[in-house]
Amino acid sequence: MKALTPETAAQEGISRSALYRAARKGRYERIARGIYLPTDDATADWDWLEATTRRPEATICLTSALAHHDLTDAIPAALDVAIPRGTRIPASSPSIAWHSFDRATFDLGRDETTIPGTDLTIGLYSPERSIADAFRLRGQTGYELARDALKEWLRRGGKPATLIEIASRLPRAKRPVLQALDLLA
Repeated sequence: MKALTPETAAQEGISRSALYRAARKGRYERIARGIYLPTDDATADWDWLEATTRRPEATICLTSALAHHDLTDAIPAALDVAIPRGTRIPASSPSIAWHSFDRATFDLGRDETTIPGTDLTIGLYSPERSIADAFRLRGQTGYELARDALKEWLRRGGKPATLIEIASRLPRAKRPVLQALDLLA
């Protein structure tokens, strides 16, 4: 399944007006402003599709990444998506919270995952990167989120050396991670 925008529809040989007519006739479903899916395709996570369609470098981060890795019971109010700092934050639905991360560390702990029900991929930060970011941005996410995710990660056999290595490469992350590890040890 491939999401279509008016621009990508032209590459597929469909004019903009033909795409809009097909959507009105029910052959395509509008999942977000300017993004359409064929109605007969499998069900997929529309927020993930919207994020990766608007920004190919979109990466699931913070609470959303921790929830994906089952390291928190918190239910994110919106999908947390990181893009490189300096990239224009796209206009999108309120169900996506865009975050600007430093270009120098953007790819640290980043992997690609397939969006279920599609052939598209979206970036996803590793558990270690997500925990380090939660400590680094604890003013926004709350200290409890980072602490609880760290506890669960350690309980599952996470290696502190891996976490410290990633935290030492991120600004404002190493000290709070080390302090938390000292308290939990």
